[in-house]
Amino acid sequence: MDTAYTVWRQPKETSDMAGLRRRQLGASGPEVSIIGLGAMGMSDLYGPADEAESVATLHAAIDAGVNLVDTADFYGSGHNEMLIGRVLRERRRDEVVLSVKFGARRTPDGGFQAAPYDVSAAAVKDRLAYSLRRLGTDYIDIYRPSRLNPEVPIEETVGALLEMREAGYIRHIGLSEMGADTIRRAAAVAPISDLQIEYSLLSRGPEATILPTLRELGIGLTAYGVLSRGLLSGHWSAERELTGTDFRANSPRFQGEHLSANLRLVDALGRVAQRLGATTSQVAIAWVAAQGEQIVPLVGARRRDRLTESLAAVDVVLDRDTLDEIERAVPAGAASGQRYASPMMSLLDSER
Repeated sequence: MDTAYTVWRQPKETSDMAGLRRRQLGASGPEVSIIGLGAMGMSDLYGPADEAESVATLHAAIDAGVNLVDTADFYGSGHNEMLIGRVLRERRRDEVVLSVKFGARRTPDGGFQAAPYDVSAAAVKDRLAYSLRRLGTDYIDIYRPSRLNPEVPIEETVGALLEMREAGYIRHIGLSEMGADTIRRAAAVAPISDLQIEYSLLSRGPEATILPTLRELGIGLTAYGVLSRGLLSGHWSAERELTGTDFRANSPRFQGEHLSANLRLVDALGRVAQRLGATTSQVAIAWVAAQGEQIVPLVGARRRDRLTESLAAVDVVLDRDTLDEIERAVPAGAASGQRYASPMMSLLDSER
């Protein structure tokens, strides 16, 4: 693991009153819990969710010291923000660091529009206005475009975000799924707190050029998909059926021989976890957190029992020998199948 930084050196971790360690997101970002909660699955894309259990899980996360909650205005076409807003009304606002994405556009039947992501300067202000109202807050801690639209210069998007930050509507500017060149151009306009990108034992792409760029520029990384959409949880089986509302039904890694090959990797990781007295998911989460103190894994727990399991990953200590053992179990590049279907992969600046 390379933890050398060209410009910025990460401050030491701290602990909050609930005992969960915290890390600073980049040189300019907020201090957040070492594990954050991604709320997407409570509203969308992973099949049906229990709203009462989702609310209880959000409260349980905050009570446990999780302060980073990630959402997007297009998760459930606004439902996810309203769900979080319901919880915020029962909490102190400063208990939560809200990370919100914008840009994707939905259709009334629950689908996504094929049109490019709407990340223009006008869209920044318009989408932000709706998010503030749905969340019931007068500011968002980290606001970020969900993807790059090659027809909209990143300088235009970040310039509008900087204007909103100076007006007090957002506190930090983030990015999502962007490549090294785009990150540099964005950082030349305004300080960037963090990049959100898929990063896990099965998705190692950021290690080539993106992670070194973030370290050089003092930008943090919030890693989503740390359990590879459930594959690395240790709870997945080849017999599990996926409904039409679950986007994994069209994800290459969950299909046929790809799934069989990936589950063999999970079995190998499970044997490492068993030796450590941990669960497979805990080791997968701990591995991401161990890749650098500027990295914060997001877990997509929708239930309190899964949340409890995920948060216990902070107690899993991975020494050099164990990290080498994990690498042998799940080598870089060993995943079978792309992380998204080809049409979605073609939209990712981070994959170019």
